[in-house]
Amino acid sequence: MQSSFHIESKYLPTGDQPTAIASLLQGLEQGESRLALEGVTGSGKTFTMANVIQGWGRPTLILSHNKTLAAQLFAELKSFFPDNAVEYFVSYYDYYQPEAYIPQTDTFIEKDSSINEEIERYRLSATNSLLGRRDVIIVASVSCIYGLGSPEDYREMLVDLTPGVELERDQLLAQLVDIQYARNDYESLPGNFRVRGDTVDIFPSYDKNGYRIAFFGDEIEEIRRFDPVSGKSGPPLRRVIISPAKHFVMPREKVAAAQDAISRELDLRIAEFEAAGKLVEAQRIRQRTEFDMEMMRELGFCSGIENYSRHLAGRAAGETPACLLDYFDGEFLTIIDESHVTLPQLRAMYNGDQARKGTLIEHGFRLPSARDNRPLNFEEFMHKTGPIVFASATPGWYEREVSAITAQQLIRPTGLLDPPVEVRALENQIDDLMEQIKRTVEDGNRVLVTTLTKRSSEDLAAYLKETGVKVEYLHSDIDAIERVDILGRLRKGEFDCLIGINLLREGLDLPEVALVAVLDADKEGFLRSSTALMQTAGRAARHENGRVILYASKITEAMRTMIEITGTRRECQQAYNLEHNITPQSVKRDLNETLAIYREGKRIESSMVAAESEEMYDVCQTIGELQREMLAAADALEFERAAALRDEIKELRRMLA
Repeated sequence: MQSSFHIESKYLPTGDQPTAIASLLQGLEQGESRLALEGVTGSGKTFTMANVIQGWGRPTLILSHNKTLAAQLFAELKSFFPDNAVEYFVSYYDYYQPEAYIPQTDTFIEKDSSINEEIERYRLSATNSLLGRRDVIIVASVSCIYGLGSPEDYREMLVDLTPGVELERDQLLAQLVDIQYARNDYESLPGNFRVRGDTVDIFPSYDKNGYRIAFFGDEIEEIRRFDPVSGKSGPPLRRVIISPAKHFVMPREKVAAAQDAISRELDLRIAEFEAAGKLVEAQRIRQRTEFDMEMMRELGFCSGIENYSRHLAGRAAGETPACLLDYFDGEFLTIIDESHVTLPQLRAMYNGDQARKGTLIEHGFRLPSARDNRPLNFEEFMHKTGPIVFASATPGWYEREVSAITAQQLIRPTGLLDPPVEVRALENQIDDLMEQIKRTVEDGNRVLVTTLTKRSSEDLAAYLKETGVKVEYLHSDIDAIERVDILGRLRKGEFDCLIGINLLREGLDLPEVALVAVLDADKEGFLRSSTALMQTAGRAARHENGRVILYASKITEAMRTMIEITGTRRECQQAYNLEHNITPQSVKRDLNETLAIYREGKRIESSMVAAESEEMYDVCQTIGELQREMLAAADALEFERAAALRDEIKELRRMLA
C-alpha cells in the first residue's frame, strides 16, 4: 500500500541501518507481531524508526519512559515528517496530588492538581488527529495507558459544520456548551467561544487558531480559519469538525442512565458497611456520592468524575477502560523506545494505582467501582496494541524471548567503535581518576563520572574543585531546566567534568565526552547491572578516542557481560570499517542543534510534573499552596495579600517557563 508518510532529511540510511530497516519491514509484512531493534548508542535508532514508519505506512505510537526524552523524540520526528501529524501525549499536570487516605493517622488527602494548558492542548491535538487522519505519529509517555473518555462518545459529540447547512445560531451555541466549551466574549482562550451578532468565533482546545462561523439567518453562510492575535483570516473552508474541549465528555442521556447504576451500587455499599457495623464509613460514602450525583445532575460534571467512569461508559465490573490506544482506528504500529526501562514501568503502574484505591474504598471515600478508573495492566496493554517494535541498546529478557526478529544495528554512520573498557583497582581510585581527568582535559575533551549516591557525587565534586578541576554535579535534586543549562555549559567547555548517578545513561547526547569513569563498579545492584554499565559506557561512544574505566576490586558477572558484549561489538565495527575503508570520526553536532532539541523538550515539558516525576515537585507544590492561600485571602476580602500572592505565583511560573 502507498505510504502517506514522507521523510525529509539530507541523510540516507547507512551502515547497517538499511539491513535493520529491511529486516523489520519484512517481519511486519510477514505478520510478525513482536520485533526488536537492538541498536548501539549513536547508531541512529530514531532515523531507523522513521524509515520503518515510512515503509509500513500505518499510524504509529512511540512510547518513551521519560517525558524529556519523549519531547526530544517528538522534536526529531517533527523535523523528519513536517507534512504529517506528529503529536505529543504525556501527563498534563503542573502539580498533582492524588486522592488518598492514611488510616494510621486518620488523614484524608483531597485530590489537588494544576493542569498545564499547553500540554492539554497537545493531548487534545493528538486525539483530534487520530479522529480524522491516518498519517499520525504520537510520541507518548506511560500516561497513554491511563483512562480517557470513551472514543465512541467523543466521536458522537463532534460538531460538524458545513456552509449552506441550516443550523440556528443558538443551536450551535448549545452544542458547544454540551462538549465543554465555555462562552467568553472578551478573551480568545482555547476551549472558549464568543458571539458577535451573527458571527460565532470558536477557539478549539487543540489548536492555536480559531474558526469564524458566519450565519445568514438560520444558515451557515461561511467558515474561515483565523489567527486570534492578528485577526488575519484564511480562505473559506468547505467543512470544519469541532472536537470536544475535554476528553471526558458524555451525552446527557448517558449521564442520566449512569445515575441509576451509581445509586444501586451506593445502596449495596451502604448495606455492606451497616452490616459490618461501620456506620461512619456508611455515612461518609452516602454524603460524598450523593453530592457528586447532584453536581452531575446540575452541571454535567463533578470533581473526581473519572471515578464513576465505569457507570458513565456502561462498562461491566473489571472491564478494560478506554485509553489513548482506543482512539487509533484500525491497525497501528507501536514502538517502545528504551524498552529495557519502559516495559518495567508499564508493568508497575497498575499495582500502585490499585493499592491506593483499595484504601479509599475500604474506608468509605469511594465506591468499589472506582477501581475501574485505572491504568491498563500489562496484559491489557499488549492485547490492545498490534505489532510492536522494541528498541534498545540493551534489550531485556522479555524482548529477547518474545521477538521473532531482532534487527542488529551495531554500525554507527560515523564509523565510531564501542569504547574500549579498562578495569582499574579500587584502591586510590580518586587519585587515579584525577590523573585521568587531567589527561583528558589536556586533549580538549570532557569527562563523565558516575557515583552511587547523590551525597557522594556532591562530595566528590567539592573535593575535585579544591584540587583545581572545573567540575559540576548532576542529580534529581537539580531541577530539569538547570540540567539543560549544565549540559550546555559542559559542551561549551565552561567546565570539564560532570559527576552524576544513573541520570548519565539513556538519552544524553554529549559528543565532547571522551572518558566515562564508573566508581565502585563492583557494587552489584540496579546501578551496576550489565544493562546500566552498557548504557553508561555508551556516553563515550560519540568520540573517536572515547574510553571507559571501571574502578573495582573484582570483576562481577555484570562487568564481565558488559566487557564481553562491548568487545564483540568493537570487533564487528572494526571489520566493517576495514572492509569499507572508513576512518572513525567523532560526532560533530552543533551545540545549538543539540540544545534546541533539549530546550524544545523542556519548552514542551515546561513546568509539567506528574505523579511519577519528581524533578520540579517542590516548586510546583509551592505554587499549589500559594494558589490556595490566594483564593482564601480573596474570599476574606484581603485583596492586597491576594495580589501579593498572585505576583509570587507569576514569578514562580516565570522561573519554570
